[in-house]
Amino acid sequence: MKAKTWNLFCLASLLAVFIVGWGQVTAKIPNQKAPSQYAKITVVKTNYQGWRDSWVLSNGQVEAVIVPAIGRVMQFRLLDGESTFWENPKMFGKAPNPKPEKWVNFGGDKTWPAPQSDWTKIMGRVWPPPTGFDSIPVQAKVDGSEVTLISPIDPLYGIRTYRRIRLDPQKPVMSISTTYEKVKGKPKDVAVWVITQLRDPVGVYAVLPQASIFPQGYNRQSEELPANLKVKNGMLSLTRDPKKSHKIGSDASTLLWVGEKIVLRIDSPRKLGVNYPDQESNAEIYTNPDPDAFVELEFLSPLKRLQIGEKIDLTTTYTLLKRTTTSF
Repeated sequence: MKAKTWNLFCLASLLAVFIVGWGQVTAKIPNQKAPSQYAKITVVKTNYQGWRDSWVLSNGQVEAVIVPAIGRVMQFRLLDGESTFWENPKMFGKAPNPKPEKWVNFGGDKTWPAPQSDWTKIMGRVWPPPTGFDSIPVQAKVDGSEVTLISPIDPLYGIRTYRRIRLDPQKPVMSISTTYEKVKGKPKDVAVWVITQLRDPVGVYAVLPQASIFPQGYNRQSEELPANLKVKNGMLSLTRDPKKSHKIGSDASTLLWVGEKIVLRIDSPRKLGVNYPDQESNAEIYTNPDPDAFVELEFLSPLKRLQIGEKIDLTTTYTLLKRTTTSF
């Protein structure tokens, strides 16, 4: 069976019925309206959770909330459904600190440069993340039905980021194209890293390739493995441990977050014949302990040595599905 056919088979099986130790759920794509029922994608400026000059994109089925003040896509949800992205209520309406001594977690969807292991030699510190990627408000450019977030130039990486957010006009789908542009400074080996923080799930899944490069289907990136980690029939599944954080990497092109009523699928196809950060991982899953109950679904682009004038990009596609079974 070819790799593409295998992935489609695994994904179809997963969406038809999720079976793990804690129960069973099914999911389907919400009923789609005929094209004639859509006037257009709307782009509306709003005050979101105390952040002025935020934007809401809607296609009549889903909406995406974009907050330039903190450089994040803060929410993606069905108009009649639960939120999926995790938001930190303690930080509502607050501005990022451009000279942070301690990292502040706003939540939502963001981008950092990978590999993280290079931060020490580039910034002279392990943590918090580079300020040009995490702690500075960004510019929002509205072009028709799309919004692009444009960051300042990070002083140490010499990179400016662009994040182009779009909705499909007829489906419950959002895409984010993240681009790094090298503007100044010495060449840097870098990859685009997109981190999506999501609410405490029922479970998290990865659709593994038929012939994974990892013998167990994943590579361990924390001292202990995530709770209820299983790999069976091309599917990896796990849950969040409320007491400890965990992280694994994989070569999956599809990750899924399962909530009580909604399933969020994130796709970013892995490329062949190139090198990835973090022991060749292009997809990663992180689970956070209490009291901040969230997980992260993460994708990475291939590594590239960027010189002035060069770019690297990564597109992540987010699809919302309704669960049709909620009993356990």
